[in-house]
Amino acid sequence: MSESAALTDITGDYTLDTAHSRLGFVARHAVVTKVRGQFTDWNATAHIDTANPAASSVTVTINPASVSTGSADRDGHLTSPDFFDTAAFPEWTFVSTNVSREGDEWTITGDLTIKDVTKPVTIEFKENGSAKDPFGNVRVGFEGEVTVNRKDWGLTWNAALETGGVLVSEKIKLEFDISAIKNA
Repeated sequence: MSESAALTDITGDYTLDTAHSRLGFVARHAVVTKVRGQFTDWNATAHIDTANPAASSVTVTINPASVSTGSADRDGHLTSPDFFDTAAFPEWTFVSTNVSREGDEWTITGDLTIKDVTKPVTIEFKENGSAKDPFGNVRVGFEGEVTVNRKDWGLTWNAALETGGVLVSEKIKLEFDISAIKNA
């Protein structure tokens, strides 16, 4: 479907297609490089109201034990009590509290709970378009990101480097590549 044929009213209830979406993060490691990771076990629902964006909402549940960075040792350290402590805190959530829209730019503010700490986060999203897929499903796509300080959620483990600086940056970029399917 061409961009000009994209659906103009995407109002409705959606389930995020986790097989075609990514919840990821980027952290600076040892000052000199970036480590990228993602969560592979999560689910989300959304209500989109294009006429009244404030009536829109998003709820996300993440299994932090599903972290995948390409290194089993690093993933094991992230799920340990040093970081996520997934044995004690097996679920993270994001629940929107406010949604606004200007053109194809959406701003979603919500409460992000990691471990036992809940903090507000505002994420800017770009609506990438909408279309009917070959199976007759209405799909919408969004991309967004936000930088947060991991210490705000009690994720404080670190190690000093001999040359100065620390092993893991405090600032973490959260990245969202979302494909959502309209509920029948």
